[in-house]
Amino acid sequence: MVHGPYDTPASNLGFGVFPDRVEAGRRLAERLLHLKHKRPVVLALPRGGVPVGYEVAKALGAPLDLVFVRKIGAPFQPELALGAVADGGHPITVLNDELVGRLEISETFLQEETKRKLAEIDRRREVYKAGRPRVDVTGRTAIVVDDGIATGATVRAALQSVRKGAPDLLVLAVPVAPPETVEALEREADEVVCLETPALFFAIGQFYRDFEQLSDEQVVDWLKRAEELMDAELAEAESAAKSTGRETMGLPDGQPGTQ
Repeated sequence: MVHGPYDTPASNLGFGVFPDRVEAGRRLAERLLHLKHKRPVVLALPRGGVPVGYEVAKALGAPLDLVFVRKIGAPFQPELALGAVADGGHPITVLNDELVGRLEISETFLQEETKRKLAEIDRRREVYKAGRPRVDVTGRTAIVVDDGIATGATVRAALQSVRKGAPDLLVLAVPVAPPETVEALEREADEVVCLETPALFFAIGQFYRDFEQLSDEQVVDWLKRAEELMDAELAEAESAAKSTGRETMGLPDGQPGTQ
């Protein structure tokens, strides 16, 4: 199911629809509130998807984690994508088989590149997460978030990786993407939420007034803020549970219960 206007005036103009990633995340979160009580986990693609994912996680009271994707480029032209390696808890390699066959890319090259990309993903996860464990998506609602989608190749790999973690519901949520890309990705997710689906699409950055490149330090800060938010919500829930228990026992606040 796709949410989002097709060919609206704002989308057709396409410039500065969102002030920045934070505001895009807040608007996106409003369209995801129906998932608040479905045990959501937010999985952002770094770097740009992290501030968007933070706002979604905050609104839903959900943990924020990362799903990593690295492109596999052709040996003679690295910018030409042969596929991608994704790790959202379960590593997967997604290849453009037609292109791989046409260019006669060897299996040895693909295996070596996959191994190298996975090692790179492990290094980046350590930088961002500092050894903190992954959030398990099994039996939960997994919401994959980015700041926008162009061709969809990266996000497709991310969705397939997360799907291997056996979530009850797999949701793709982005502020902006071309309509044909959204349509193609509906086959990979149980639900797709996209705020803007413009017919005229040149680059994700055209839809943001502020689209600055994020640093690793900023990503770490967003993740730390999300973790602190979850800790505070957990402490509040535990306090409320204790208070409810005291009321059930008929004890006033501050009086210890019988052991």
